[in-house]
Amino acid sequence: MDRRRDVGVVLSGGGVNGVFMELGFLLRLRESPLWPRIGWFFGTSSGALSGVMAALDRVDDLERFLLSLQPAETFRPQRLWRLPFLGLHDYALPRTIEREFGDLTAIAEDLARCPVELVVCATDVTDDHDNGSTTYELAYSSRTTPPDVMAQAVLASGAISAMVMPLRVGDRIATDGAWVRNFPLGHAYDHPEVDLIVSFRYIPRDPRMGVAALQPLRRRLERFRRIPPIRAFLSELDEAEERARRGEPAHLGDMLVRLARVAVLRNTLLEERYATEKDQSLRELRALRHDVLGLLSDPAVRARVDERFTDARFPFRYDRLVPRITVEGSLDGPGLEQGFRTQPEWTVEEKRTLIDRGRRLTDEQLREIEPPLAAEAY
Repeated sequence: MDRRRDVGVVLSGGGVNGVFMELGFLLRLRESPLWPRIGWFFGTSSGALSGVMAALDRVDDLERFLLSLQPAETFRPQRLWRLPFLGLHDYALPRTIEREFGDLTAIAEDLARCPVELVVCATDVTDDHDNGSTTYELAYSSRTTPPDVMAQAVLASGAISAMVMPLRVGDRIATDGAWVRNFPLGHAYDHPEVDLIVSFRYIPRDPRMGVAALQPLRRRLERFRRIPPIRAFLSELDEAEERARRGEPAHLGDMLVRLARVAVLRNTLLEERYATEKDQSLRELRALRHDVLGLLSDPAVRARVDERFTDARFPFRYDRLVPRITVEGSLDGPGLEQGFRTQPEWTVEEKRTLIDRGRRLTDEQLREIEPPLAAEAY
């Protein structure tokens, strides 16, 4: 018996801590009556990567992959001489995924054939934009995008800009989608067949780039402190450490990381705010329509007013309210860090803690709505 697919799932970006919590969210969601009703996944960055396996109903494979994953298999630090040319890290994750799951284009071909659609978001950094003529957002659907392009779009969405260079996706140059739409809620609302949205939104903690990564270099240079250029460098490092102790950005890189967090958090919160305000506007419009028509006793006048309400078009969604369940993930205690130079290995226990937290947070939301949904399903 075919079930109606009317649920859209939104997966935000979230880096390494977010992706493990997101896995817990997906594992718990798969146990619910909502899972067979899912018709769409909308994901950005880590949410795009998770969305591939979720759309293919391969969450167990995703779990095995993530439990074995180590930092050097995601973003491997570059040699120092390459930093000005290729960024802080080598994007090792595409090779790791291909080693684990096979050809990425073949996976995208499977996506194109499966009954669940995946939409991923990336940031367009192609150097051909006119002033204000584009949103700088790229959205790719597994239903309409050629598999070879879709494979690159998923990887580009997860290419964290503070670490790695952008990728070519078709005729565009794209990078981490978190810059423009970290939480692609709007795409789910705009899909006409989505009647319920279930979303996971990760809230990152304040990043700390600091000067810890420079300490090994400091120790090696201390023996040469009498050499004027090295003495000047160590003096600058002293000042950077003092700024860090005061809670200020230690250096330019630290400031850019903080600004990146501000940009990502702001567009994430605005995405949810716009959705909430549109829902409120739609409720108020419906209430206003009901009240105005109730005040009119002349049937002809009432019909004309009702027709005018029907014909009106507003910037917000006019025709429907879409219920939404949002799971907000955040760290409760220490998490896993993607180091800029030093990268301690991630333990299975640490990963399990994050997965279990994502599962628990999701369970708190779903337990309240599962009994009526289960009754409706059967």
